[in-house]
Amino acid sequence: MTTVTRPSAPGASSASRLMRHAATARETGILVALVLVIIAATLSNPNFLFSSDGFRDLLLTPSLLLLVAVGQAIVIITRNVDLSVGSIVGLTAYLTGTLFVDVSGIPIVVVFLAGVALGGLLGLVNGALVAFARVPALVITLGTMYVYRGINVAWTGSDRINASDMPGGFRGLGTDQVLGIPILTIIALVVLAGAAWYLRNLRSGRELYAIGSDPAAAHLCGLPMTRRIVAAFVVSGALSGLAGVLFAARYGTVSSGAGFGWELQAIGAAVIGGVAISGGVGTVRGAAIGAFLLLTINRALPILGIDDFWQRAVVGVLILGAIVLDRVLAVRQHRRLIAQREETR
Repeated sequence: MTTVTRPSAPGASSASRLMRHAATARETGILVALVLVIIAATLSNPNFLFSSDGFRDLLLTPSLLLLVAVGQAIVIITRNVDLSVGSIVGLTAYLTGTLFVDVSGIPIVVVFLAGVALGGLLGLVNGALVAFARVPALVITLGTMYVYRGINVAWTGSDRINASDMPGGFRGLGTDQVLGIPILTIIALVVLAGAAWYLRNLRSGRELYAIGSDPAAAHLCGLPMTRRIVAAFVVSGALSGLAGVLFAARYGTVSSGAGFGWELQAIGAAVIGGVAISGGVGTVRGAAIGAFLLLTINRALPILGIDDFWQRAVVGVLILGAIVLDRVLAVRQHRRLIAQREETR
């Protein structure tokens, strides 16, 4: 009797691998948590989602933090951290308003380029100090955070930029929509897609993971560590600069307090989204979902009648849980590698 083996359907194995990867990915759990928060808040108050303003705010509110969190994730992947991103947002936001006030008729594109350039320059300062001075990034960026914020306060003083100081076309970027999706959210998603493609497909992007996973091994392999670390900080600064420009478009009013505290929110979003604080693990996609989860929780908990103290506690528990989970997964991976090594002997 002859046994006939039917060939598997083309693409079946790849589809099953994709399903298994989606089911086990860290981002999936964070996305499920986000959906559950939205469902709970919507059941409590249908206007949370089923209203034009509710749906718009659901997409719009996290978009600025998403930009900063993507840059922060790239830095954390290299086993560093950038505490100055909030101060960079504040500086570039005030620069944006000042350019519109002082330079009559300045093109909006030039304002965007100026904000991104200033952010990249401030990020370059951070990266150069970390890479060449060999001082931990936590210490360097803690110092530059206060320096940049001090410059912002000294420059701003008691003045502030008002919405009337900026052209309507620019302010429309922070409020207008295309096919029901805010323009600001579209910009953030385009940046996210570009960063994700870079980290996944280009050699220089993969080298960032290698540097964060084992700096000593990366050095022995001849990877350009200094150049990659500096570039990571420049990207983080440039994205914070872009967020600062869009901050002015979104809120209209800019004072010396713009961007205050965003550095901790960006780190929290990245860590909650599965970017290991020890470096070498995580995706910008996870950081983006973490940003959405973080700010959606802040909107949802008051609707659910939860006190302000518990709102902060929930975010803290999420961050601690993400760190513990990273540690557990790292230990399991280490044991699995040891078992595989013993089996091959």
